[in-house]
Amino acid sequence: MGPIGIFDSGYGGLTILSDIRERLPQYDYLYLGDNARAPYGTRSFDVVYEFTLEAVKELFDRGCELVILACNTSSAKALRTIQQKDLPHIDPDKRVLGVLRPTTEIISQFTKSNHIGILATEGTVNSQSYVIEIGKFAPQCEVHQQACPLWVPLIENNEHHTHAGREFISKDVQALLEECDQIDTILLACTHYPVLKEYIESLVPDHVKVISQGKIVANGIADYLRRHPWMDAKCTKNGTVTFLTTESKEEFDRNASDYFGEKVESMHISLNH
Repeated sequence: MGPIGIFDSGYGGLTILSDIRERLPQYDYLYLGDNARAPYGTRSFDVVYEFTLEAVKELFDRGCELVILACNTSSAKALRTIQQKDLPHIDPDKRVLGVLRPTTEIISQFTKSNHIGILATEGTVNSQSYVIEIGKFAPQCEVHQQACPLWVPLIENNEHHTHAGREFISKDVQALLEECDQIDTILLACTHYPVLKEYIESLVPDHVKVISQGKIVANGIADYLRRHPWMDAKCTKNGTVTFLTTESKEEFDRNASDYFGEKVESMHISLNH
């Protein structure tokens, strides 16, 4: 038995953890941010897979039976390979889940025009994962994507509030809207992006919904644990949260508190599996 592991390349996964914890407060959580190597969005498939696998193994070694990849790039580029190739050898009873599936299963419920916009990292856009998965669950929907390569570095460095930062964000949102004037739903398909939600909403027409993933993923995990009582029984329930970072502890604690909404005390680790 052990905590539920939550992994992200940086701070973004804290927005997911916050919503999961609100939905499922009784569980123990172990968060790992690979801040020293963020962002993942511009890295190759092989590198994202290698880094993500190292993090998953670290969380397994620390007692997690269930790990959530609270990172769209890792979910798009590494999850399937880890599930199919690595888990059978590491431990066939452990599980790794991502943020793509629960989101793509229900995103069509938000659109009336059947035109969905995706704002994501280059890695997620290039993987075509959202196009493929939404195509499975809602073939009537057309998906329009815009890569936003500068957003994660802006957010990680707390530059997204600056005039220059907002210019970059605005430019990418306008590029997406110009691709198709029928878009009525925009998915923030990177767990860092919810911190920009309010600003993005101010840039789009009133009828366009801006959707972040946290509550969708939290509901998906609650449903997964309900349907898999054997896994639920392996998850400890003392209501605790522990934080790990590959970056400086002081820097992580200072920035993470903003994303998580309360004071964060982390521990520094190195990933070298």
